[in-house]
Amino acid sequence: MDYGHELEFGAFLTPEAAQLDRLLENALLADVLGLDLVCLQDHPYAAKQADMWTLLSVIGARTTTVRLAPNVACLPLRPPVLLAKAAATLDRVTGGRVELGLGTGAFWDGIVAAGGPRRTPKEAVDALIEAIGIIRGFWAGDPLAVDGVHYSAVGLRPGPVPAQQIPIWLGAYKPRMLRVTARLADVWIPSMGYADPPALPALNAAIDAAAVAAGRAPESVRRAYNIFGSFGSASGFLKGTPADWAEQLAELTLAAGMTTYILGSDDPAALATFAQEVAPAVRVLVDAERARRAATPASSPGPAGDSATQGRVPAVRVAPSPRMSVQPTPDDGTRLASERAWEEGDRPAYDMPERGYSAQEEAVAQHLVDVHDHLRQELAQVRGIVEQVRAGALSVGGARSAINTMTMRQNNWTLGAYCAAYCRVLTGHHSLEDRGIFPHLRRAEPGLGPVIERLESEHEVIHDLLERLDEALVGVVTADGSAPTLDELAGSLDVLTDALLSHLAYEERQLLAPLAAHGFG
Repeated sequence: MDYGHELEFGAFLTPEAAQLDRLLENALLADVLGLDLVCLQDHPYAAKQADMWTLLSVIGARTTTVRLAPNVACLPLRPPVLLAKAAATLDRVTGGRVELGLGTGAFWDGIVAAGGPRRTPKEAVDALIEAIGIIRGFWAGDPLAVDGVHYSAVGLRPGPVPAQQIPIWLGAYKPRMLRVTARLADVWIPSMGYADPPALPALNAAIDAAAVAAGRAPESVRRAYNIFGSFGSASGFLKGTPADWAEQLAELTLAAGMTTYILGSDDPAALATFAQEVAPAVRVLVDAERARRAATPASSPGPAGDSATQGRVPAVRVAPSPRMSVQPTPDDGTRLASERAWEEGDRPAYDMPERGYSAQEEAVAQHLVDVHDHLRQELAQVRGIVEQVRAGALSVGGARSAINTMTMRQNNWTLGAYCAAYCRVLTGHHSLEDRGIFPHLRRAEPGLGPVIERLESEHEVIHDLLERLDEALVGVVTADGSAPTLDELAGSLDVLTDALLSHLAYEERQLLAPLAAHGFG
């Protein structure tokens, strides 16, 4: 059963207290790679794990687009009113990037040791139902009057309201919890090991039947899946090559309805392979089969109606196109600053031998353009904010400098925080290329060496320009007599803009075809 949801991919990271630098680096990597979600488990009683909600808040401040979710929150140790308030606050801070996974509780000895209740299975589900009612009521912003057996919130005036309607996830396996999921949840999130692929169709069918009985459409519940595996030559589910993974996950989408895949891994190489090779390939396979099904009348014979092939994804092999349709972003030569970061006329070029490219190969090339487009959009936002700050300064006039007003100080600190976040994303992207992708392309396409050396040297220059911009931002905020002016700040941003846009266009001209041919490594 394919519910038609868009595909999503995420990372399920371990909040190990002794490896917090690794955790935060992997979260930023997930954002740079274009993954949709970063999830953390929640075991407040575990001495070796740091606090889930504190970490999600830090990750939210350091990332730009990735959504954040407990997977799942330990409800017996997180009262629903406080949980609703924390989720709503983080959702507003991050611009609507929070989702909330809830768990009834499992490790009861640990929960009791931490001051929580010990509940029977029935009590745990009853408490979950009460909690969801309180959480949704809190987010609606109306005064609460819930007096339950396990939780109460009578006369509470809730706030803040979240920036969006936060989706609620539930992990469920047994009949009653499946019915609760069908009735109250937005996302069902089982895990491999508890529900392996052969079990998913029956569990989905139970949710579908319960959803219809509750007056909901089955597709109103998104089907997510916590997955675990390894890349290599072994056989088995999620134990082979990226292409093997892609075919197996596409099959789960088309035959079992799963569309959000969250990889449990703290290995940055595995996360990169998952984001850059598996995810694009799954999308290609699923899109192709969905298009084929849409074009095939239900009564027509063929593979989709053949009982021998029901429940499996047909092998989708798109013939290579005579030329690649993914094109580099044009560079019209427009420059904003008189200063030049480098001489562009001496850049080496590499002529990739002509060949055809499959849809999967083109998806790899398109991913580089997509990442670059995100960086271009972020740069445009930084420029827009700088212009707003400059306009605010010019409007103050008089003897007092606009920078010395509280409004301008706040604007500048906000700008500094935004630019710092953008610089981290950009630096993360370049680090990923320098440490992983470039060595792979050097081995696969030796003639590309001079181009890669030039790209690496330009990364160093861009890093220096980012440092210069950051220094200008700090100088503007300090506002002493020797500090850079807002016009000088804008000038630094112009130099960075010229360099970055030129660099991204050059990189696409030189690397789209090699990446399509050889992948990200």
